[in-house]
Amino acid sequence: MSQLFSLATKRALITGSGRGIGFLMAKGLAEAGAEVIINATQQAGAQSAAEKLRALGHTAHAVAFDVTDSHQIHQAIDDIEAKIGPIDILINNAGIQRRRPFLEFAEQDWNDVIAVNQTAVFLVSQTVARHMAKRQSGKIINIGSMQSELGRDTITPYAASKGAVTMLTRGMCVELARYNIQVNGIAPGYFATEMTQALVDDKAFTEWLTKRTPAARWGNPEELIGAAVFLSSKASDFVNGHLLFVDGGMRVAV
Repeated sequence: MSQLFSLATKRALITGSGRGIGFLMAKGLAEAGAEVIINATQQAGAQSAAEKLRALGHTAHAVAFDVTDSHQIHQAIDDIEAKIGPIDILINNAGIQRRRPFLEFAEQDWNDVIAVNQTAVFLVSQTVARHMAKRQSGKIINIGSMQSELGRDTITPYAASKGAVTMLTRGMCVELARYNIQVNGIAPGYFATEMTQALVDDKAFTEWLTKRTPAARWGNPEELIGAAVFLSSKASDFVNGHLLFVDGGMRVAV
């Protein structure tokens, strides 16, 4: 059974993993045996996170690149493959949020959200998958959201970007399964993170959330690690095109 979930001998790239949920998933994969590659926009942030993992005895590398810049992506992925080794697992975690009423949402904010949350998934996945296809092996995990299927005030562009990630995941599954590449997604519900701190601090919102969620609480970021390890491991070799909701049951409750 332990071999099903072991990531020993595997190498994983996690975008946006210098901090937050991305860092926790990188740490979780490292604890399962993976060699991890920390990505952030700035080298200092990536290096700091990698050093924390190395201090715990894990093998970690720091590679900075902008996930919205195709030139930087191609250069970084080629360098990783040539100097560090083949990428066996890709987690597209980098993401941003902008909150404004739909009628007041600025075009540049829309462009920023779509570039990071949607276009970057396409660009990074395509570049990494070209290498995976040659090896006839790989795992790609796209971080979606409960808003991949649900709407909410002030985050319509975010929901649109995460809905697109769902269809990217399904389309990539259809096209890449023939190369023995499994493409799945994780859709977190409401987790207490830096991105949601304002909502966590909002007493009225937290009261609404706990009543609306069957688990009756916010999610802890560490609770996403198991889903990431499962979808990265041999245990999920016949799981493809799936969106795994980790939301305390919120999406299915009425």
